Parts: sequence; C-alpha cells; structure tokens
Amino acid sequence: MVHLLGIPYDANSSFLRGPAYAPARIRLMGSEGSANFGTENGPDLAEGTHFTDLGDLAFEDSSPEKAHHTIKNAVAGQLAQGRRLLCLGGDHSTSGPVIEAHAEAIESLHVLQFDAHTDLYNNFDNNPYSHASPFARLMEKGLLKSLTQVGLRTLTAHQREQAQRFGVKMVEMKEFSTDFLTGLQGPLYISFDMDVLDPAFAPGVSHHEPGGISTRQALDMLHQIKVPVVGADVMEYNPVRDTHNLTAMVAWKMMKELMVKML
Repeated sequence: MVHLLGIPYDANSSFLRGPAYAPARIRLMGSEGSANFGTENGPDLAEGTHFTDLGDLAFEDSSPEKAHHTIKNAVAGQLAQGRRLLCLGGDHSTSGPVIEAHAEAIESLHVLQFDAHTDLYNNFDNNPYSHASPFARLMEKGLLKSLTQVGLRTLTAHQREQAQRFGVKMVEMKEFSTDFLTGLQGPLYISFDMDVLDPAFAPGVSHHEPGGISTRQALDMLHQIKVPVVGADVMEYNPVRDTHNLTAMVAWKMMKELMVKML
C-alpha cells in the first residue's frame, strides 16, 4: 500500500509562491475534477486497498531550517513503520528532507529526477534550503548511490560544474533520449517536478521553461521503469498560475501512475 502525504510548503520558492496550495488542489481532482481512479497499466486505485491518505503536514512557522527538520522527521517516522510514501509538494526544496530520510532508511538509494532545472546551486539567494539547491545538499552529504536528471534545459556554467563534481547523469532536452531508462538501478526514488513538462502541457508552474517533454512522454517513461520504486514525489505545481485546473489534472495523473509503480 502507498501512503500519500501532502507537504504544503513553499517558503523556499525563489520566484513565486503558490505550490503550498498544491496538495489540496491535486486531491480535489479525484472528486471535483473530471478524472477517476483508473490507471493505464494497473488497477482502479481504491483508498484503503491501494493507498491511504495521511493528510498534510503542519508547519509551526515558515523557517526553512525548522521546515526541513519537520519534513524529515515526519517522513522518517513513516518509513520506520515500513510504509512507502508518495509526497505532494510544495516547492522542490521539500524533496530534500524527504529524500534524505529515504536515503538514511534505504541502503544504496538511487534517484531519478524529472525537472527543467538541476536544483544543484551551491548557494542561491543566500538560502541553503532554496528550492534551487536541494540536490546539491543531498549530493554533498554523499547520501545517494546515483542521481539521474531528465528534462534539463536551463543549465548554467555553475550547474554543469556541480553536476560534474557530483557525478550526476544529465539528460538534456537538446539531445533528449530515453536510453537512460536501461541504466536505471534500484531501489529507486522518483522526484517529479511539474516544470519538466513543456508549459503547453503544464502552465500551472512557477517557472515556465519552453522546450520540455509532453505529458505522454512522461507517462511512457514512467511505464518503462523496471526497477523497484520505493518512494516518489510530485512537486512544484502552482495552482495560482493554473488554467481551469489543467495542470492539476496532469499532477493527478502523474500521482496515480507513480502509485502504480510503487505497489
């Protein structure tokens, strides 16, 4: 069974706030949207049978350091009970403590990151917890066996240096290929940043970056993953920028298909 956990936090966003509203809006698509709980290659998901919704984490204040520890401790507590978690963010900084808890609980954890950005900045806006830096923090600590980033199209010289420093496998859109799928290893954690998708498919994100993958390409890649998926998240959906819940529906779809990979 998959346990769904909302992380309504976006204080580390560098451009726009709004992802804190994402978990609630994504859930609404199951009751107020035009979708159902059917999946493409799996069962019709049923709460209590295939997944349990744990609700949202509560934050006492917006302090980045306190939020980091709140998230990590909550996730670690769930993992200690043998549960598999799918988290709904939230800005991408929230993936940092989620993945950190997984890496400490699961030996030799590999991570697959779908994203327009590397999130490898050493120091962005003088905030070590910035949503532009979580994967730099994870790699600095040597917590991951490997990191594969797919969908990149905003690389700076600094980001390339960081990727080389940490031995990150990058799949850039300018030379996009799905060959990386054959090299994936498990146990695998999947972090899905909604801005990996072209804005035409997901306008409801804080950072519009043209030239991304399509929703169909994303789904096909998820379906082709053969290694065990032990955790996942869907991040950076911003309801404030959405149009008629179009992006919420895409996030709902990704959530369901990720659940199937975890069952």
